[in-house]
Amino acid sequence: MPTRTPETDPAARAPGPPEAAIRGAHIAPWLPVRDPRAAIAFYRAAFGAVERYRLEGEGGAVEVAQVAAGAADIWLQREPDAARTGRPGAGRLILTVADPDAVFACALAAGATEVFPVGVGHGWRLGRLIDPFGHEWEVGRRLDSPA
Repeated sequence: MPTRTPETDPAARAPGPPEAAIRGAHIAPWLPVRDPRAAIAFYRAAFGAVERYRLEGEGGAVEVAQVAAGAADIWLQREPDAARTGRPGAGRLILTVADPDAVFACALAAGATEVFPVGVGHGWRLGRLIDPFGHEWEVGRRLDSPA
């Protein structure tokens, strides 16, 4: 029996918005941080991120910022009570890059804490770290991806 796919059988398409409405969609993390200026500087040094958007509040404090590391967007929001060790259930982020060793080393040099070093496992070359704001990151690449 042939496999039903959205291309061969419209009834196999998952319910939801029309494909044209979600084409190009992506998910970007929205991270609470105590000090967005420091977070922007860290992500610039660790991941080569560039600032794309900034919303300043009273006195010039950064309230919300968007940075991008390559095609990966990260949103930051000032939350003075954001726990330094992260929040339970906050999840983990994965940054997929061509050279995880180099990016991981930059993140450590910028102030991240290593959870486990870059290594090979489950079809990936990756390492895990915690940024200075308590967010856990895996930095890696699939082994079937070109280096």
